[in-house]
Amino acid sequence: MDVDYVSLYEKYLSAERQYSTQTIKAYLSDIKEFETFLTETTTDQKLDLVKVTRFDANVFMSWLFDQHFERTSIARKASSIKNFYTFLVANQIVESNPFELIQIKKHQDHLPHFFYEKEMNVLFKTVYDADGNFKLRNIALLEVLFGTGIRVSECANLKWSDIDFNMKTMLILGKGNKERFVPFGHYASRALEKYRDEERGPLMQHFKKDHNFVFVNRLGDQITSTGIEYVLNQIIKTSSLTGKIYPHMLRHTFATSLLNNGADLRSVQELLGHASLSTTQIYTHVTKENLQANYRKYFPRATD
Repeated sequence: MDVDYVSLYEKYLSAERQYSTQTIKAYLSDIKEFETFLTETTTDQKLDLVKVTRFDANVFMSWLFDQHFERTSIARKASSIKNFYTFLVANQIVESNPFELIQIKKHQDHLPHFFYEKEMNVLFKTVYDADGNFKLRNIALLEVLFGTGIRVSECANLKWSDIDFNMKTMLILGKGNKERFVPFGHYASRALEKYRDEERGPLMQHFKKDHNFVFVNRLGDQITSTGIEYVLNQIIKTSSLTGKIYPHMLRHTFATSLLNNGADLRSVQELLGHASLSTTQIYTHVTKENLQANYRKYFPRATD
């Protein structure tokens, strides 16, 4: 005689967890929906719940998305079924939880904002046309951040010994102390060398400072992340750009530009230093949105 594990789970929720009748009903409804899906989509007349694999779980999640359920509903269903299998694992009924690796955020991530090409041209014109003692440093900052996509914190910790001007690469220490090599181009290279020779060198001599950090403040000390953000915000304020603008948009713009021009997602992931490809995938939504906007704007039969 087959054991009814769903009934056992129901008793557990009621007696041990002391959940309300309504909560238990919602849990069981989600599990029943999964069980019905398995019955209707497998070759077996009835697939035993204890034989479910991670593949079955992934297929079910894809089906939920295909049915256009709300993200909150999908997250709830996944959580209900995952908890059911956690119970089965704890009671040594199954060896592993097929839903263990499935994580659904209840709310859609906001798409990253980025600069359009004309806006970047405005920023570069603003910094190149500026006057002041730190013009060369600010040019180098903008060229490096936009040209490499590194984080502001990574830029603040950049050292001259990390830069290979011959190979045009930087060794970046990212989150979790993970290292990665990032290439940079002619504009960033020229800006860095000019800043080093004509501005940073004399400043360091004046204040009798000697350290290896690339970007310095007005006293010749290592600039902080907050200091870089202040410099970039001043550049943005001086420009004619309006709207919601912040320094991290340079990193978003770097990634979006690469994908729009044909770079593959794995390469962009490596350049940005993302631990997971799923983090990088949000930029594909930006590029698709941009593509659709251009299609609607320029293709004569796209709209009425």
